[in-house]
Amino acid sequence: MARGKLIVFEGLDRSGKSSQSLRLVEKLEADGHHVLHMRFPDRTTPIGRLIDAYLKGESNQDDHVIHLLFSANRWEASSTIHSHLAANTTVVLDRYFYSGIAYTHAKSLLSSTSSPSPPPSPLTLDWCTSPDVGLPRPDLTLFLDLTLEEAARRGGYGGERYEKREMQERVREVFGRVWMGEGDAGRKAGEFVRVDAGKGMEEVEEEVWMNVRDMWESVEREGKGVGVFEMK
Repeated sequence: MARGKLIVFEGLDRSGKSSQSLRLVEKLEADGHHVLHMRFPDRTTPIGRLIDAYLKGESNQDDHVIHLLFSANRWEASSTIHSHLAANTTVVLDRYFYSGIAYTHAKSLLSSTSSPSPPPSPLTLDWCTSPDVGLPRPDLTLFLDLTLEEAARRGGYGGERYEKREMQERVREVFGRVWMGEGDAGRKAGEFVRVDAGKGMEEVEEEVWMNVRDMWESVEREGKGVGVFEMK
């Protein structure tokens, strides 16, 4: 029985995730597919409003607490994602649990180098990963890779808590070390593909479509069901 595909866009802030994910939605709909577009964090839910205030610097949260709130925000949508996939609706996500893991662990790395003493409970990769175990696993994750210099030149950069150069450097490092070359977390969670987001809009869109098409054919050919995210 046909099912929808779960496609995730990841990357640093201002890498073009929102624009490219919406372009993909338009292209899939033009091809006759039913598509649901979602963005994380979803700031419209009660949990999402807490996250929104934190990201805008209007409130503070313990690092462990805010990480769990981000994860809970994704769990709020889990049943919706599952039901749409089962109904043969493809779900396109602008950020997912990769961002939650990468940003929290990057923040932990920054704290360990700037503080004279280590935090009482370090935010390890395993700790950051565990709350999201069991969420729907992506069929394809597209990492829009952009240099920090180019990101800083794009409009609106620096307006929220995590849009700081040192933080973005660490986030890019975590993405690269764990999901783009070290370990099997990316393979466990869904195929992870790097896309050069520094190219022109149309070139990036074409590369995205090529990877989506290849994934689509593979899922259809092999009859893969919807998986769940697992730890190593």
